[in-house]
Amino acid sequence: MGGNTRGGSSWGVHMSNALKTGLTAKQTALVDNLVATGCSITEAAVKAGYAAGDSGRVTASKTLRLPHVQEYMMRCVGEALGLNATVAAAKLVQLARGAKSEYVQLEASKDILDRSGFKAPDRHMHLHAGEVSVTIDLS
Repeated sequence: MGGNTRGGSSWGVHMSNALKTGLTAKQTALVDNLVATGCSITEAAVKAGYAAGDSGRVTASKTLRLPHVQEYMMRCVGEALGLNATVAAAKLVQLARGAKSEYVQLEASKDILDRSGFKAPDRHMHLHAGEVSVTIDLS
C-alpha cells in the first residue's frame, strides 16, 4: 500500500482501535480503503485481501452490513469529514472574498451565514380562508 496515513492519522492507529471493537484485519482494511479512496466495494475488497471477482465483492458487501463494521465505518467517515470540513470552510471564505462572479460570491456568503446560524427567514405564503370581494367604482 502506498502511503501509510489516511486523513492525518496512521492506519495502525485505526487498526488497533478496530481490533478493540472486534473487527478483523481484513474488515478494517476494507473499511479503511473505502473511506480513504472512495473506490468501489470490489476494488476495496481486492486491496483488503478478499478474493478477486464476484465472490470477494459479495463477501465484502455482506461484511459491510455487519453492525460492528458499519459502526467502525461511520466513525471513519465522520473523522474524514471532520478533517476535511476546515478545507471546505476555507474554500467558502475564499469564494466569498475573491470569486470573479458576484453570484458565486453571494452564494458563498449566504452559505457561510447559514452555517454560522444566521439563516435568512423562510418566506411563507399566507393563505386566508374565506370570501374576498372587491368592488371598483369607476364613475
